[in-house]
Amino acid sequence: MTAIANTEVKFSAEKLDKVAEIISRYPEGRSKSAILPILHLAQEEFGWLSVEVMDYVAGILKIQPIEVYEVATFYSMYHVKPVGKFVMEFCHTGPCCLVGAEKIIKYIETKLNIKVGETTEDGIFTLKTVECLASCGSAPMMQVGEYYYEHLTETKVDELIEKWRGEAPGVRAHVVGSSFQ
Repeated sequence: MTAIANTEVKFSAEKLDKVAEIISRYPEGRSKSAILPILHLAQEEFGWLSVEVMDYVAGILKIQPIEVYEVATFYSMYHVKPVGKFVMEFCHTGPCCLVGAEKIIKYIETKLNIKVGETTEDGIFTLKTVECLASCGSAPMMQVGEYYYEHLTETKVDELIEKWRGEAPGVRAHVVGSSFQ
């Protein structure tokens, strides 16, 4: 779901039910234990984790906002600035780089006219580098959502980009409040 700037940050009724169910899994007074799955729900609902969204999650969990910021900025799976519909995450550790990950990343930067950490103007693609994705034997590889794309070549990347462009006409980056700096 894409939210509009200056809109009140609030989970849908369905998500609030899920939040309550997740929190109920933990002993009373230990709601902070639910932070990871609730951040996933928030990112799913709002597109990314703005300061306003993280503050909202802190309020739900009855913890300090800094506790949410610490978690959201530590894990690469959380987005603390707007991202495209397809977040292309590339492992950039030694084993992947030895077999061409850096070359593929540079190719995508040129093809999409963005740098690592940026999103295309049309809001379709974000390019990120992350630590090990545990697929060294099939590198160079990237993760997009829950899917791995392995043994990448420029041709395979071109095919994927064209496929995804066809799935995302008119997409714009998610915008909710201000970005976390």
